[in-house]
Amino acid sequence: MTLTAFAAAAPAKAQAQDDMRTCAAIADNAERLACFDSAVRKLTAPKFEGRLSTTTERFHIDQPTQLRYESDGPIFVLYLKADDGSIIQNLHIGGGGQATYLIENPGTYFLDVSGSETWRIWLEPPSTTNANQRGPSL
Repeated sequence: MTLTAFAAAAPAKAQAQDDMRTCAAIADNAERLACFDSAVRKLTAPKFEGRLSTTTERFHIDQPTQLRYESDGPIFVLYLKADDGSIIQNLHIGGGGQATYLIENPGTYFLDVSGSETWRIWLEPPSTTNANQRGPSL
């Protein structure tokens, strides 16, 4: 791990630790589990990350998968494309932040990403609480 990557990971780890302390205090089992799930996701390394524009390598999914994406810049456009290049979904974030999209069908896909700053993308098991919604944090 480079010093830059370590420095970037330290605040996320500290935030996740704070979140876990908050989660532990929740009495309701379902709410507590959802809180812990959200805190752990913050520690997971992204599948894809970069700056500005790129096309990712192809990836295959065997079951519904949540695409979680986060941008640090004011402009972020993401095209989810099928293996043949056809556009499945056009996704965007204006003003930075984070959002999710549920890829419902198994298959081979790739992403065309265009951002004005750095961005990160995760492929995760589907979440029942925040599929296809935009929010400041998950």
